[in-house]
Amino acid sequence: MSLDGFVSCSEERKVYVVYLGEHNGEKTLKEIEDHHCSFLHSVKSTATSKEDVKALLVHSYKNVINGFSALLTPQEADMISGMEGVISVFHSDPHNIKPHTTRSWDFVSLLEGTSLINSREELLQNASYGEDIIVGVMDSGVWPESSSFNDEGMGPVPKSWKGICQEGVAFNASHCNRKLIGARYYLKGYEAQFGPLNETRDFRSPRDVDGHGTHTASTVGGRRVANASAIGGFATGTATGGAPNVRLAIYKVCWPIPNRSLAETNICPFDDIFAAFDDAIADGVHVLSISLGYIPETTYYTQDTIAIGSLNAVKKNIVVACSAGNDGPTPSTVGNVAPWIITVGASSIDRVFSSPIMLGNGMIVEGQTVTPIKKRRLHPLVYAGDVEINGTTTSNTSGLCLPGTLSRNLVRGRVVLCGIDGIVASMEVKRAGGVAAILPLTNTSTEIPVTPFLYPTTVAFLDGGITILTYIQSEKNPTATLFPGKTLIGTKPAPVMAPITSKGPNRIDPNILKPDITAPGLNILAAWSEASSPLKLPEDRRVVEYNLQTGTSMSCPHVSAVIALLKSIHPDWSSAAIRSALMTTSTPTNMIGTPITNAAGNDANPFEYGAGHFRPSRAVDPGLVYDATYTDYLLYLCSQNINLDSSFSCPEKVPEASNLNHPSLAIANIRGSSRTVTRVVTNVGKVNSTYVLAVRSPPGYVVDIVPKTLHFNKLGEKRQFNITLTTQNVEMTNEFSFGWYTWSDGVHVVRSPIAVSSSA
Repeated sequence: MSLDGFVSCSEERKVYVVYLGEHNGEKTLKEIEDHHCSFLHSVKSTATSKEDVKALLVHSYKNVINGFSALLTPQEADMISGMEGVISVFHSDPHNIKPHTTRSWDFVSLLEGTSLINSREELLQNASYGEDIIVGVMDSGVWPESSSFNDEGMGPVPKSWKGICQEGVAFNASHCNRKLIGARYYLKGYEAQFGPLNETRDFRSPRDVDGHGTHTASTVGGRRVANASAIGGFATGTATGGAPNVRLAIYKVCWPIPNRSLAETNICPFDDIFAAFDDAIADGVHVLSISLGYIPETTYYTQDTIAIGSLNAVKKNIVVACSAGNDGPTPSTVGNVAPWIITVGASSIDRVFSSPIMLGNGMIVEGQTVTPIKKRRLHPLVYAGDVEINGTTTSNTSGLCLPGTLSRNLVRGRVVLCGIDGIVASMEVKRAGGVAAILPLTNTSTEIPVTPFLYPTTVAFLDGGITILTYIQSEKNPTATLFPGKTLIGTKPAPVMAPITSKGPNRIDPNILKPDITAPGLNILAAWSEASSPLKLPEDRRVVEYNLQTGTSMSCPHVSAVIALLKSIHPDWSSAAIRSALMTTSTPTNMIGTPITNAAGNDANPFEYGAGHFRPSRAVDPGLVYDATYTDYLLYLCSQNINLDSSFSCPEKVPEASNLNHPSLAIANIRGSSRTVTRVVTNVGKVNSTYVLAVRSPPGYVVDIVPKTLHFNKLGEKRQFNITLTTQNVEMTNEFSFGWYTWSDGVHVVRSPIAVSSSA
């Protein structure tokens, strides 16, 4: 087949996505595909056949999303971008979007301030455990044999479901059931970029070889499984998803990076994700849980298929929750920042895996491990920098336990202190004959994301590592005893923001506060693929049913589960109302009543936790909600000089971004001495109620809200109020200052965070 009618051989073709908006329902599927091919015909030479043109088509989005992806040169893509009806054209970069990789639900209930029975169980019962709600999970697939996905006692599949159970390698229709009601996989974009899938590395089917997708799906809706634990018996308890009877639909969009280790994160092509959105919306999902993303770029709103796909979903009143990203604690790294997406940060629960280290002088250094250390025994202790093979390291790499650097003669039978935390360091100590490794953190984090090392290894905090090194350097014959790890419940303070959670301000538009909320994402136990291993390394041949993982990928499905429960209880609530209920009932304080801190030990702020840590039972009855419609989001896009709907025209006077009726308030450039924005709340609480205002102004500003009392006579009634922020003894700076305001009727407290700076 020749493509010479398109382009010379010197020009490289890549997969581009062409977005045309939404289908009007007037064309057949064949007519839609022919229409998409017509754009390709228009940039071809007259000598090119229809078959050659169709060979360039990768995806034709035919259900709800109108558009296609195709192999194009940059010149052809540019030509199509100027054609009538085209909203945006962009490269489907396969390297952009990646995954953001038990006790947690009990901890969430404790944080509510009520008993487990009165909060979580009552919520589950009122929501029928999510029985009739369908949650779509876009990820790396699913391991259907996991006990978390059994359908015992579940009712028939909801009649509203229109999806399929797509068969493939090691996956057939029998792998779907009344719990896993649908599964699809998307390879066209991936294979257009990289060639045929290497089927020794992944399944050409919805089956999960990675583990990430199985973990997130079971966190949303896994059934209750008694006596589940990570390898070594850590975190033993009843594993359960947040909505145990919710129906799950799996959309596999992530695949291994060619010629790279499976331990590296998967990649998820833009155009395959778009195809998954198109199917999921048509299939009838109620919620989409997406633990994928990247640090957004300036073209985010016109070229990010999660953002555009989510807008199409929200128009159909599908609620979309996404992970915030794992690029913290660097500022302005938060992803999935569209205001119609519920963006979730990650924080800890009240559980650690304690493995103290006792030095020869009797000093105890705190450590953590989920690696079996069989028994306490005293061993000689050395620092890696003192036991290296000459010439294998430099002044910058000495002490790091890099591969091939440690001397067997000097390490054999000893505990080794390395200068860095990582799998490679642990394996190097084992290679050299060490009995155990001590790996200190390289930052001042107060939280440790645990790793199931292959060999005895304990991770210490940075100050603990310094203490151990000082002891080694001051002692002639240093020794250490490593204690076997234990699972400890009830550690305080909790929650603490996870060290990896991405932070605001929102780099695309700082007038939209992101993330929205935080939820458990540190050391979370959930189901795992038995085709994988805990470390996903060739050397790791262990097979586990459940595994501990850390990331906003883990916190996102916690929130998705609660969204499903809220959908069940309040089927008439909009996506925005559900977001509002979650945000305005969340808490910025921990279990001991003090402000949530970050992993550095400092008070966290809304750029880390959004409105705070979610409290599901309180979100059922928030009192007031900040609602928003699809049109409101289009008006918001007008403020960004963007239009994603060809049937909509931006007004001459475009509302400012800060005027979007969001449950939080961010003003990135107050421009002058004061700024006024508007909010509208809807009564969903009591018929006859009066709400009174309370405000904490951000330092350097005065917040004035008028009126200061809101009275409601009936449910569904709306009230508007104006918020004026005035500068007060503040220098012009892009540093943000934080505050909050609340409305309370004595029963409900409706809280909104404020973030403001005097210049962008």
